[in-house]
Amino acid sequence: MCRWLAYTGSPILLSRALYTPAHSLIDQSLHARLGAEATNGDGFGIGWYDEVSPVPGTFRSVEPAWNDRNLRELANHVGSPHFFAHVRAAIGSPVQQTNCHPFRHERWLWMHNGFIAELASLKRDLVLAVDPALYPQIEGGTDSEILFHLALSFGLLDDPPAAVARAVGLVESVAAAHGVADPFQGTLATTDGERMWAFRYSSAGQSRSLYYTTDVPTLRRLYPDAEIVHELSSDARLVVSEPIGELPGAWREMPEASFAAIAGGRDEVHPFAPTPPSRAPAIT
Repeated sequence: MCRWLAYTGSPILLSRALYTPAHSLIDQSLHARLGAEATNGDGFGIGWYDEVSPVPGTFRSVEPAWNDRNLRELANHVGSPHFFAHVRAAIGSPVQQTNCHPFRHERWLWMHNGFIAELASLKRDLVLAVDPALYPQIEGGTDSEILFHLALSFGLLDDPPAAVARAVGLVESVAAAHGVADPFQGTLATTDGERMWAFRYSSAGQSRSLYYTTDVPTLRRLYPDAEIVHELSSDARLVVSEPIGELPGAWREMPEASFAAIAGGRDEVHPFAPTPPSRAPAIT
């Protein structure tokens, strides 16, 4: 699978989240503990927001994250109040830049850890549900990018939880029509640069790991001498595939079949369930 990290709060250098903590995301690219694979070396990507442009910047590469000097250089000089980072372990789709996360549409970013089972059997029916105006924007061959464009087609820009529920619901419905069991596995994150949504769900009820930080004021009380928690603003939040750093109690596990809505220092966790299409897809 993959590992990912999402941050929102006061601006920090990307390197503070990607390289500095114990068991950082870059360390996880080589030594993941909770993932399906220990090594996530099939490329990486970062996406960040700044005051220069309303559209987030992205940098994606097929190099292993732990071995890319350009990533370290950039991370040491780019500060951002809102960014995504992803290290990839490919399962079926080629190792190429267009398959590296995060994916971007206008102001929106999207990343995924997981899979759609037997994608080759389901792909035609899924892509036919993508809005024709969005279809030309699909550049790679991953299930993650198809899922992103399905969510966009189903209203991601207006109601992310409902759009993701419809996208995953379509996957499960198409899979059922093709006789594919337990088709969806994933943790997802999406953002418009101000708000962030993170999802944990799998058809089998055994989702990949996902954690989010305890609120910063609580961490300051627990660890008055920890420099990092005093550098962060009170509204800062991190969501990660697996915990980073060495502060017990700093992380909360996202419940199975749930999503978190994060904005302005608040994180609200809600149940998540796919929304099936109004009628079963026809198999042609």
